[in-house]
Amino acid sequence: MTEKSSTLATEHLHHSTCPACGFHWALDFYTGQAQPLATLGWPRSVQAAQDMKRLPLEFVRCLNCGHIFNRMFDYTQVPYVNNPNRMYNRSALWQEHLQDVCSRILPHLPENPVVVEIGCGEAHLLARLAQVNPQGRYIGFDPHADLSSPHAGVEVRAELFEPHRHLEELKPDLLLSRHVLEHLMNPLAFIQETAFFCSWFDIFPLLFVEVPCIDRALKTGRLEDFYYEHNSHFSRESFAHFLGHVHRQPLLIETGYGEEVIFGLTRFEKNEQFVQHAQDSLNFLAKRDQTFLSVTKTLTRFLQAGKKLAIWGGTGKGAAFLNSFELDLQRFPRVVDSDLSKVGTFVPGTGQIISSKTELQTDPVEIILIATQWRVRDIVQEIIADKIPYQQILIEYQGELVDYFEAEHPYR
Repeated sequence: MTEKSSTLATEHLHHSTCPACGFHWALDFYTGQAQPLATLGWPRSVQAAQDMKRLPLEFVRCLNCGHIFNRMFDYTQVPYVNNPNRMYNRSALWQEHLQDVCSRILPHLPENPVVVEIGCGEAHLLARLAQVNPQGRYIGFDPHADLSSPHAGVEVRAELFEPHRHLEELKPDLLLSRHVLEHLMNPLAFIQETAFFCSWFDIFPLLFVEVPCIDRALKTGRLEDFYYEHNSHFSRESFAHFLGHVHRQPLLIETGYGEEVIFGLTRFEKNEQFVQHAQDSLNFLAKRDQTFLSVTKTLTRFLQAGKKLAIWGGTGKGAAFLNSFELDLQRFPRVVDSDLSKVGTFVPGTGQIISSKTELQTDPVEIILIATQWRVRDIVQEIIADKIPYQQILIEYQGELVDYFEAEHPYR
């Protein structure tokens, strides 16, 4: 076990969300001088190179999974659409690594696979897979517009992969992502988005991910690994945490190319909670419009009938109620509250002056609409105890205005 330091200055700790595991507590790791873009700037002269914008390197380490990331990274500062990422892919050892990766993937594919690569670059791996298994369909996504296909069997799309569109369209057997996630502002968010839409569409492809592995740099103290375009630095530990968000038991996690890269193969699985929560949200969203129409229609009918009405509750949930149903000052001027400290202040947004509940004793109304259902029992007890006159007490329940005493509801 590493010997614990006797000092830990709090200014070195940060509330920064880890892009690999989601933990929200990190410690300063490498704070370098601000540097220009290292791979995407492409300066055309000495002066242009020296005048390049300097960007902050504030690398911190997640205290949960050990992931290293630049807490000051801003994806908008990296012009991927203008210039491709300069990474040399033609060396002999790198070609051996590609062949090794290809051999690890192929046994897991069906006979006629649909393979999609996210951020395919020059699509070298897709080309190799297409050569070995030409019966498949191979599609690469990359926002750089000048890409051309390296193989007749590979389709290259100059656009970003969007899970909500392309999963349903292509129904892939395998998603590839090689040397992309380390560039993203929040790779975990992208993987979780993809996992959600896999569950939503009932499509569960394999996922192959490859990223640089920072473990050797940590052992040797290398500094050149830390530049702006590489926001995330995966260790074996943080990579395992990351893949665990897709499936608790990945099919493989290995290092390659002299332990300078790490790759893993896993499969998206059904998450019933994703689907249930999404459906519940859509149902609530649809009900919102119905509730608005029903409540406002009922209130308009009361006004047309000349009913005197007061709304009980002028801040917090009460204010939210008035704003949600657009209960303006002109049509609904009477607002009262139990809290004397709020009396004389005004409802945020709609502007009614908040009056004391005692005013309803001297200037009674026919209908009291309680806007804060969670407190309704207390308020009704106050109304009865203070002998405040009324003809009807209403609350909103299941999208309708209902009588507190006569309707079935959970607040009595």
